Amino acid sequence: MKVAEGSTVLGKSVSIKGDVVGTEDLFLDGEIDGTIRLPEGRLTIGPNGRAKADVEVRDLIVFGQLTGKISASGRVDLRQSATVLGDIRAGTLAIEESASLKGRVELTAAQTLSTGASQPGTPQPARV
Repeated sequence: MKVAEGSTVLGKSVSIKGDVVGTEDLFLDGEIDGTIRLPEGRLTIGPNGRAKADVEVRDLIVFGQLTGKISASGRVDLRQSATVLGDIRAGTLAIEESASLKGRVELTAAQTLSTGASQPGTPQPARV
């Protein structure tokens, strides 16, 4: 697995207890027990990664283990080796075959524009 360029990497031997807050992308292959807030970034939990944390991110990719509530403004990808225990709230969700998920899923609907115009695919009232 190749780490995305520009990501901060926490390797297999790293263990953190507490809160992680930032604006950069983060690749976790170690262990975190706490909270992770990357509202503008992507969190990737590598195959050796283990997180017991509530997560607030733009995008999330899970190869390892995650226990906690997930809030993603963008996309959540659960890869083949992923194990997730917790509720997910995200714009989109992709789950590969053999990934494990136990929890509730809430996919957020597209927001209407401030002008009142709706997004493509949004049903419109019929005019008679």
